[in-house]
Order: sequence, then structure tokens, then C-alpha cells
Amino acid sequence: MHDTYKALTGANRTCVFLSVIVNCECGQGVSLYIPQSAINATVEEDILLSVEYSCHGIPTIEWKYTSTWGVQRIVEWKPGTQANISQSHKDRVCTFDNGSIQLFSVGVRDSGYYVITVTERLGSSQFGTIVLHVSEILYEDLHFVAVFLAFLAAVAAVLISLMWVCNKCAYKFQRKRRHKLKESTTEEIELQDVEC
Repeated sequence: MHDTYKALTGANRTCVFLSVIVNCECGQGVSLYIPQSAINATVEEDILLSVEYSCHGIPTIEWKYTSTWGVQRIVEWKPGTQANISQSHKDRVCTFDNGSIQLFSVGVRDSGYYVITVTERLGSSQFGTIVLHVSEILYEDLHFVAVFLAFLAAVAAVLISLMWVCNKCAYKFQRKRRHKLKESTTEEIELQDVEC
């Protein structure tokens, strides 16, 4: 598994580890331990759902995804056999013989509950739940804010330019009006002088 794990992480992938330990003791049934029941991740991360078990038989391992849209089976298999991966996760899931799975490039749509069920051949089973919350990457929010601020600056520049043009036009209009007023006043004064 270590070679496979190195190959997966060597491709510049960041993994969040979700550990689930499964012990299958003959006569004791299935015991399940989940040390971290809530996980926060960001978009495009690779999530490793790690499982360890020991058992005298070969258990059946099943992972399901539950969200507001319903329950969806991700994968089901017995270690040493080919995994039955659902179509929705066909290119996004990697399984390991020890029961672990890895989800590649998670998105916000992957937020929800991940339920693992381990069933031994005698029929006893145990399940556990991990809550995964995937959030947007912060720099995307900052990019939106930067674009919005640039838009506001552009609008402010246009408004300032329009105010400047309006001010110039008003100044020219007032100058013309004063000039006309001055001419008409001068004509009136001249007419008054002529009449006198």
C-alpha cells in the first residue's frame, strides 16, 4: 500500500486522511472505530478514506454517500476481488486491498455523509459515518472581490469623467450667457445714452 500511496501523492495531490479501523474477530462480530467523524476539505483535494481490519474470513466492504439528494452507493467489494464501483464515481475512486478508498478532486457536491458498512461472512455487520464538508477555495472568493472592486472603480471613473464634462459644459454655457447679458446690457446703456 505504501508504494501505491506514494504513487498517488507523488502527482502533487493533497490528501485529507479519514481513518476507520475495522476489526473482525471470529466469534466477536465486527467492531468499527472512527477517530475523526467530521472532515473539512477544500475543492480539488483528494480524500483518502482509510480502513484497517483483521478478520478470519473475507468481509464485504461497502461505502455509500448520503446527501440531501438521497443515498448513493460508491463502491462494494471483497478484498482481493475486483471492486464494483458505481458509474457516478467510476473515474474518481481508487480502492485498496485493505478496504481503503480514495476520492479524487472532490467538489462542493461531495459534501455529505459517507457511510462504511463492513459485513463478515457469518452475517454480522457494523457501520460508521463520516461527515465531509467541502468548501470553495478562498482565492476564488478573493478573485470575485477583486473583480467587483475593479468594476466599482471603473464605474466611479466614468461618473467622475461625466461630472467633469458636465461641469465644463455648464461653465461654457454660463460664460456664453454672461457674455450675451453683458452685450445686451451694453446695448441698453448705449440706447439710454442715445436717448438722453
